[in-house]
Amino acid sequence: MYTIRVQNMQFHGHIGVLPEEKKVGQTLQVDLEAVINAVPVADQLASTVSYGNFYLIVEKIIDENHVNLVETLAQKILTAIKQLDSRIQTVTVRIRKLNLPVDGVFNNVEIEMKQS
Repeated sequence: MYTIRVQNMQFHGHIGVLPEEKKVGQTLQVDLEAVINAVPVADQLASTVSYGNFYLIVEKIIDENHVNLVETLAQKILTAIKQLDSRIQTVTVRIRKLNLPVDGVFNNVEIEMKQS
């Protein structure tokens, strides 16, 4: 068993309930962690799960989904990644909204969701 982590992927998405978020969108950062229930036996891509596919899946989901809740987006990502390969045992996704239309001083808001 081993873990693949893809961290700080950055996208522009339209996630939120406020009109400004829906219209303008915001920068999202996504971390993805997948626990793989196998050990690569050969020095070939086919013997592992390609993390390049993780990026493409996350990008497509963010581009195609204008949702109100970041939790909804996280669930869509978890489901798609888990279905990618039967060797993926557990997936964890963290999504950070960086530019929020909220008064206050903070870096971001982050949610984390996990699916086994």
